[in-house]
Amino acid sequence: MTQVTDDHLIETLIHSETLVDGGFLKARRDTVRLPDGRSAKREYVVHPGAVVIIPMLDDEHVILERQFRYPVERVMLEFPAGKLDPGEDPLVCAKRELQEETGYVADQWAYAGAMHLAIAYSTEIIHIFFARNLHAGAAQLDSDEFLEVRTEHIAALTQACRDGKVTDAKTLTCMLWLQNVLSGAWKLDWQASGHG
Repeated sequence: MTQVTDDHLIETLIHSETLVDGGFLKARRDTVRLPDGRSAKREYVVHPGAVVIIPMLDDEHVILERQFRYPVERVMLEFPAGKLDPGEDPLVCAKRELQEETGYVADQWAYAGAMHLAIAYSTEIIHIFFARNLHAGAAQLDSDEFLEVRTEHIAALTQACRDGKVTDAKTLTCMLWLQNVLSGAWKLDWQASGHG
């Protein structure tokens, strides 16, 4: 069998400069060597990575959040999510974010996969988790965090996605996962939480 390589597509770093060094995001401008030997500039955002959680209730409902997203100037309906702390394991982050933002803890967790949210201009990767056997509790929001937790029937959420009422990319991707898991097409490896 012939070995296939991507050498004819790969760009290599020549020089990198920091444009912005913010508390949350950083922006870089890199000079790269193109596959044909010429050079080009690449500007991109360096993101610490994140998780998104699909919290499933037993009655064909899921837990969602509504919150104002400043860059797009609107309230968005989305699955719970949050950024990784430096060196943090994604599952630990998912458990923390679910409890802090919604008050729920889950007895079982399953890792679905990862997605790159904006490959043209960001390093952001989001790890997708499912959570089930949920127990309600008190949320512990950050002082600058304002959100509304709600439950939604999966069929109604699917229709909201179809109607363009849900436009958050991570939530739309999670709906693809949710539909395939519920149909039995995609399997998950459920693990007991340990609540740690």
